[in-house]
Amino acid sequence: MIELMKQLCALPGPSGCEDAVREFVLEKVKPFADEMKTDAIGNIMVFRKGKKALERPVVLCAHMDEVGVIIKKITDDGMLKFGFVGGVDPRVVIGRPVRFGNVQGVIGIKAVHLTTAAERRTMPKTKDLYIDIGAASKAAAEDKVSLGDYGVFDSAVVEFGDGLIKAKAIDDRVGCATLLKLIEDEPPIDTWFCFTVQEEVGLRGAASMAYALDPGFAMVLEGTTAADLAEVEGGKAVCRVRGGVVLPFMDGATIYDAELFELLRNACDKRGIRWQTKTRVAGGTDAGRIHKSRAGVRVCAAAAPVRYIHSPSSVAAVADCEAVLSAARAFLEELGGDDE
Repeated sequence: MIELMKQLCALPGPSGCEDAVREFVLEKVKPFADEMKTDAIGNIMVFRKGKKALERPVVLCAHMDEVGVIIKKITDDGMLKFGFVGGVDPRVVIGRPVRFGNVQGVIGIKAVHLTTAAERRTMPKTKDLYIDIGAASKAAAEDKVSLGDYGVFDSAVVEFGDGLIKAKAIDDRVGCATLLKLIEDEPPIDTWFCFTVQEEVGLRGAASMAYALDPGFAMVLEGTTAADLAEVEGGKAVCRVRGGVVLPFMDGATIYDAELFELLRNACDKRGIRWQTKTRVAGGTDAGRIHKSRAGVRVCAAAAPVRYIHSPSSVAAVADCEAVLSAARAFLEELGGDDE
């Protein structure tokens, strides 16, 4: 599971440009797919026949895309002005390396020695940042990159400390890795394993996927915000790294199905899977689009708690990532009537 996550996190896949991740996933699922299709927007939908079928399909879903940058302007001196793809805090990117294919760069800002007192008291805005790719002129930069090129954080995947992993794009390559592991086994019920696009910019791929498949049940596998930091107390921590899989009952886009939430909690308790829930209602997942599709879909979610999410150095616990896999497997077992 973790080795698979490492491979996935190393791949570039900003929203709208998930090609490398899609190619990797397609190669991995081919030996196990009973049916496989990619739609016009780029979602991958893989069907695996199980031991029994339900009246409407069951979908397990994870998004392939990550946050990134996109080139909006090339200055006369060869610097790149850019916008963020997805929600990124400008404070976490200053001085960080990025790459556009094989072209490397560094996100820069005016040196602190040259700022005014007022500037030092305010958070930098994206318009104040630039990407330095080492070009000596606009023409030299244009030989390497073009307007509209996508970039991603250039961040190594590292295991460190007491069972932690650091990488970009843990949100949501942890979900993708979970699906790839689950699809290796014959599921208890007929299941669609779906890898969606453009979640970070508005849950877009999930909308077309859910319309096409019209599922009765859907489970979204995710990475979610953990704020268990020094001096953050109580509910402000939201959820905690090493606290187990996160089973949300509500977020900013979805009120999750109460019976499925209870089913998941009981399934985890029965199997000794450590779980927690979020203590703040915020954010959103692909479930926000899926549950409103057609005549409605019953949804639940399981997520890994991730510190410094949407940054070059997201941090999660290996045990929590494994717990997401265990919770997803338990969900399918319960729907299939398997008590094991």
